[in-house]
Amino acid sequence: MGTHRKPRGGILESPSARRGAIGVGACALASATLFGQPAFADDDEQQGIEEQRDRATSAAERAREVREQVDALYHEAGVATQHYNASQENVDAQQGQVDDALAAADAATEQVNEARQTLGAMAAAQYRAGTGGLPDAAAMLLADDPKSFFDIGYTLDRLTSLQQHALDRFSEREQAADEERDAATEALAELEERERELQSQKQAVQDRLAEARSLLDQLDEEEQAELEELERLEEEEAARRAEEARQEQERREQEERERQEREEQEQEQQQPETPPDSGDYATAAEAAIAFAEGELGKPYVWGATGPNSYDCSGLTQAAWRAAGVEIPRVTWDQVNIGTTIPRDQIQPGDLIFFYDDISHVGLYVGDGQMIHAPKPNDVIKFESIDNMPWHSAVRPA
Repeated sequence: MGTHRKPRGGILESPSARRGAIGVGACALASATLFGQPAFADDDEQQGIEEQRDRATSAAERAREVREQVDALYHEAGVATQHYNASQENVDAQQGQVDDALAAADAATEQVNEARQTLGAMAAAQYRAGTGGLPDAAAMLLADDPKSFFDIGYTLDRLTSLQQHALDRFSEREQAADEERDAATEALAELEERERELQSQKQAVQDRLAEARSLLDQLDEEEQAELEELERLEEEEAARRAEEARQEQERREQEERERQEREEQEQEQQQPETPPDSGDYATAAEAAIAFAEGELGKPYVWGATGPNSYDCSGLTQAAWRAAGVEIPRVTWDQVNIGTTIPRDQIQPGDLIFFYDDISHVGLYVGDGQMIHAPKPNDVIKFESIDNMPWHSAVRPA
């Protein structure tokens, strides 16, 4: 006979089970009642945070994009400024040639006028000394003093010879005056062409700067704040790299001093050699740097050479001129003077050039820093030499 089992009750039949189910249901209801609305609030808050994050990301991306575009435009403006400076030098030189040519033409014209007056005076004298067209014999018979006739005849013969010489001289001077006038006309035409080139370079600079200003004006407050933060971070990074470079330079200098000390100890009788003219260069460099420091805070203005504003090469030219050394006006000429110096051997006073097209220059002052006129809407200031792509360094004296 089989074993009879009591049928298994449902899952909620036992009191404890029912109490548990009630507890679960109550908790679920309580949860729905007490926490349901905050859960929706959390979703709204999260969505707001995400939207804010998206706006910040968008503003940062926009600021970074504008910064890249503005930097590119400032760079193009810098290149155009160097072209403008070179064109300005050409115009100034051509103006000097025009002035000389015009002066020469005026002098030649004056000589022609003098020769013409001489001819006129001779013709008048011949007319006054003449005898009204009478034959020589009749003139001699009618003369009060026959001797005077011979004196007049000699004078007329002599006058004719001088008159021919004066005529030849007049012709020569007239031809020379024509040549001088042609040269002056040609010089003026070349001056006008160079002035057109100058105006074209000026317009190129102004176009780039206007485009950069337009981009900056399009930024809203949040994007402008992001741009300022981006510039601040980049300056901090440049300062960090400059500090690392300074420490590395100090380390190398310390190693070099230690090496020299070891050599001096090993060769006590040998005096260390002093680089030629190092003292003279240091003195000149100090004067150049002192001048540049005196210009700190003055605005960058493209094409300017002082005293109230400068562009980059205008500042370096003025600084070294204050030290008694004349260097060219534009970066493309400044980079070819003096001695090219490796980056790990630069000294205060050296000229530091940037970008592959050598469109910017600064004056090195030591510790990885330079004084330069950076860009439009900025002022002459100290800045790290790591802020721009390195090209080369030159010791101008």
